[in-house]
Amino acid sequence: MTQEKQSTKAGFTSSKYVKMLLVIFMALLLFGGPYVLYVIYDVVKLRFTYSAIAGVGSVVLGLLLLWYLIRAKIIT
Repeated sequence: MTQEKQSTKAGFTSSKYVKMLLVIFMALLLFGGPYVLYVIYDVVKLRFTYSAIAGVGSVVLGLLLLWYLIRAKIIT
């Protein structure tokens, strides 16, 4: 008889709850970018340059996380 080896996923994204939290965090980064810009500029009263950098950075981080999730086949 032959024995088949089961491939188990070990790592950071092995739990379905971690996958769900990563997708939610990605959506917050992507769609929250303009709100980050507004909050930093209007509420915190920092310069527009800093708020624009933070807003664009939030969107870029969201896109990078989206790219990772697609490559890891978490989002299909």
